[in-house]
Amino acid sequence: MPGTEQVNKQRNIGGTLGIVLLLLALAYRFFPGILHVERQQQVQTDTRSPASASPWRLDGSKAIADTSDAGSAKGTTFEEAIAMGPPAPVTKEVADLLKSARALELDGSLFEPPRNNAVGIYRQVLQTDPGNRTAEEALRRIGGAVRDWSFAALERGDEAEAERYAEQFAGLPHSETELAQLRERLKTLRKVMPMLSAAAELLKRGRMLGEGDNNALAMYRKVLAIDPGNHLADEGLARIEQDFLERALGMAAQNDMANADALLAEASSIRPGSQALLDTRSRIEALRRQRAETILAQARSALDAGNADLAERLAGEAQAISPDLAALDQFNELLRNARLYANFKPGQVFSDRFLDTRGSAPAVVVIPTGSFVMGSPADEEGHRDSEEPQRQVKIQIGFAMGQSEVTVEQFREFVRSVGYRSEAERSGTGSVYDERSGRMIDKRGAGWRQNYEGERASDNLPVLNVSWNDASAYVSWLSQRTGKRYRLPSEAEFEYVLRAGNQTRFWWGDGDPPRVLANLTGDGDRSRSKRSWGNAFKDYDDGHWGPAQVKSFPANPMGVFDIDGNLSEWTDDCWHDNYVRAPRDSQAWINPGCERRVVRGGSWGSAPEQDRSAYRLSITADTRSARLGFRVVREL
Repeated sequence: MPGTEQVNKQRNIGGTLGIVLLLLALAYRFFPGILHVERQQQVQTDTRSPASASPWRLDGSKAIADTSDAGSAKGTTFEEAIAMGPPAPVTKEVADLLKSARALELDGSLFEPPRNNAVGIYRQVLQTDPGNRTAEEALRRIGGAVRDWSFAALERGDEAEAERYAEQFAGLPHSETELAQLRERLKTLRKVMPMLSAAAELLKRGRMLGEGDNNALAMYRKVLAIDPGNHLADEGLARIEQDFLERALGMAAQNDMANADALLAEASSIRPGSQALLDTRSRIEALRRQRAETILAQARSALDAGNADLAERLAGEAQAISPDLAALDQFNELLRNARLYANFKPGQVFSDRFLDTRGSAPAVVVIPTGSFVMGSPADEEGHRDSEEPQRQVKIQIGFAMGQSEVTVEQFREFVRSVGYRSEAERSGTGSVYDERSGRMIDKRGAGWRQNYEGERASDNLPVLNVSWNDASAYVSWLSQRTGKRYRLPSEAEFEYVLRAGNQTRFWWGDGDPPRVLANLTGDGDRSRSKRSWGNAFKDYDDGHWGPAQVKSFPANPMGVFDIDGNLSEWTDDCWHDNYVRAPRDSQAWINPGCERRVVRGGSWGSAPEQDRSAYRLSITADTRSARLGFRVVREL
């Protein structure tokens, strides 16, 4: 029907026109340049704090670059564009005014000249076009900047400038809360400015400190009590502080640490915890430490020269200058050791000459004092109840220990000197190793002159088949011959030297020896008939079945030979089943008339667990064995 066709045609044209209008609106929204219409600028107001960077220079001379596209990065969705619709068009007159105002704003002409400034023109736009978003945003932006300038002027103490900007801020779009804060700060500034001026004058006249309020320090503190955080007052305090800090540094540079400390103490009360105070304190501490180290070096020289008294006095001076000097503890230990060891030094080897005949005592090495944990923990492999409870033992008395076990030759000299007969000789039997059975057996005629197989012993072998009584007689004779005090080691001394500063199972660690260190039982050892050990260190072969000549292996870290092998050794202590109530020093634990003594250290025939540093054995004092010898201790 013609009528129906006409209606459909009109509907199609209407729909097409609607789409065209929508496209034009979108093009105007997103591409205003295509339609030659100047788009209103979308600039967010700068809401940063006064301490932050402002969009304008603080003197108001120039504005920063245009930020009109600041919000465009986010973009607008198609649905938002339809919902918003096209912005209200502006006339050519309004567009020209906006362009002129923006140019003046960028040039910094915000309020001047009176008839041609950015604020005035933006207001003119709003009179012509009320609600114009570009003009409203511009005035808010300018208001934020003026607010920042006012706060900055307050920080500088420029009352007039701060008040002028505050009044301008009041005439622009603003937060009433911010305006109230600004005016309150102005009120405070008017109150403290006379005090700041008075403080500056007192500072100029050199009256930094004093009694009452008639000094710069007191005046600046009054300002801060009224206006906490006032920069001018804090800068004034910094100037006063700096004067004290510079004088303190000067005194420290002249080694006058007492006055340096006094000045530093006064400075610390002015601005407690300031960075300048902390930096100066660090510099003075460095000078103090340098001076103390110089004096301590002089103390070391005095100690090396044998003048312990002078060394101690100089160390006291160094400590007075820098009490926490790290090297002081080490030096005091050296000084203490020097006094403990008389004229000897830790690690020094010496031998006392006999007083009445030719000859000398066995060589001894000076053992450093110290402390260690004696015994073994319950979870240590091979642990025994007799090795507990563990306890801290202090070796506070200096002593020297025999470098090696007493040799056949050394014991022979004792026997010849006094006609001594050992217990093995008196009883007629001694202990030897039987190659046929692979066991230790008693053999008639065996004694200290024989080796572990009962054959004649060479002079440099460790003496064996000597009882505790024999060893005790030897050290008594040695004391008489030298005029010095010789004795057997205490059990604590023996373990201290054996451990050599380590708390592991063995002094070298918890496992098998990493290399050949001593005469121990190894799975590579072979007797004359090719016997081997059933319980020995794996992959270990020291080349000896039986005792080796003394010093055949390296010394341990304490400078002592064969203490961890070769022969087990007598100590001075009586046997106790555990360490309950044991002494905590290096003295031997002796009960008068005790029959059993403590044997320490492994031997050429000991199982690995018997080579442990904590291992101890109870034996009667008259026992003789081809696995047992002794060494001496010389008191200092």
